[in-house]
Amino acid sequence: MQTYILMTKLAPEAAEQMRDRARIGRNWLEQVKSKCPQVRFIAHYALLGQYDFLDIFEAPDPQTAATVSLISRANGALQAESWTAIPYKDFLNLIDSL
Repeated sequence: MQTYILMTKLAPEAAEQMRDRARIGRNWLEQVKSKCPQVRFIAHYALLGQYDFLDIFEAPDPQTAATVSLISRANGALQAESWTAIPYKDFLNLIDSL
């Protein structure tokens, strides 16, 4: 399984529904579990900056990671980016192979 980072920024109208955030978050997670049962979440953070949320998760392939992002977009995210995360040791091995 590959590790991904999901960076999410809420649309202004979604940001206005902060009191409903727990319910909206549970609904989003239920959709992800239903459509991407092989995804395993490692961490979830709320941020106070350019992005509103950061999730670290494992997925079997880029299409599944993209589906997680698309579910976020369908649930009020203005922006949802899935980034591939490479373990540092593996990154160093890539450099050595150049």
